[in-house]
Amino acid sequence: MTDIHLSNTTSIRTQDEAAAAKRARMDLISSVVRYALLFGVGFLMLYPLIWLVGASFKTNSEIFSGAGFLPNSPTVEGYVRGWQTSTPYTFGRFFWNSFLIILPKVIGTAISCTMVAYAFARFDFPFKKILFGSVIAVLLLPNVVTRIPQYILFRDLGWLDSFLPLWVPSALAGDAFFVFMLVQFLRSLPTDMEEAARVDGANSLQTLVFIVVPMLGPALVSVCLFQFMWTMNDFLGPLIYISSVDKYPVSLALKLSIDTTEAFEWNRILAMSVLTITPALVVFFAAQRYFIEGISAGGRKG
Repeated sequence: MTDIHLSNTTSIRTQDEAAAAKRARMDLISSVVRYALLFGVGFLMLYPLIWLVGASFKTNSEIFSGAGFLPNSPTVEGYVRGWQTSTPYTFGRFFWNSFLIILPKVIGTAISCTMVAYAFARFDFPFKKILFGSVIAVLLLPNVVTRIPQYILFRDLGWLDSFLPLWVPSALAGDAFFVFMLVQFLRSLPTDMEEAARVDGANSLQTLVFIVVPMLGPALVSVCLFQFMWTMNDFLGPLIYISSVDKYPVSLALKLSIDTTEAFEWNRILAMSVLTITPALVVFFAAQRYFIEGISAGGRKG
C-alpha cells in the first residue's frame, strides 16, 4: 500500500510539474508574440522619424534612391550647409530667437494659468460660473477665428515685428486649455493642508506659493512641456507677427532652406529638421514621468 501511495504521489507531482512547465512555455510564447507585435507596430510608427535621421546623413541623390534609412556613404554636408543658411545668420541665431520666445511664454503660462485656475477651483465670486463657461467657450473656439482681431489689436498697439504678440497672451492666461487642465487637477487635491496654512495665518498668495504649487508639480510640468512643444512647432504665429529675418525662430528659418527657384537641397532641410525636433524630444523624454502623472491626475475629478 505504501508503495502504491508513493507511486500515486510521484505521478501527481510529475503531472503538476508537466502542467507548470507547459504553462511556463505558453507564457513565454505569449510574451514573445506580444512583444514582437508591439515592437513591429512601434517600429512602423517610428520609421518616418528614423528615416528622417538617417536621410539627413545622405546626399541629395541618395535620399530618393530607396526607402531605407541607412546611408551608403554617410556625410554631414547637410548639417554643415544647413547650419549656415542662405542668410547672413546661422541657425544658431534662429535657435536663440526660439529660446527668447519659448522661455517667457512657458514662464508666463505657468504663473498666470496657475493663478487663474486656483481662483476658479478654490474661491467663490460673482459670475464665477459664467466666467468659467467663457473659458470653456474659448477652449472650443478655433484659433483661426481670432487671428484677424488679434492682428488688428497688436497692430494698433505697435507690437508687430516683435515678440510681444507671442508673449503677452500667455502671460495673461490666454491659453484656456491650460487653465482648464489645472482646474481639474486642483479639484482632485485635498484642501486640508491649505486650510491648515490659513489657520496658521497664511494669506491666499502664500498658500498658493508654498502649499498648492508644490502639489501642482506634475501638472505644471505637463503645462510647461505642452507649451514648449507647441511654441517650438508654431509656424503661423511667428509668420503673422514677425517680418524681420533676424527675429525668425527655427520654425520659420526652415522655410528659408526651401528655394522655389532652384532644386531643393533636401539633405539640408532634413538635417535642420532633425536639429529642430531634437530639443522637444529631449525635454519630453526627460520629463516623461511627470508628464504622464500630470495628465492622468488631471483627468480625475475630486
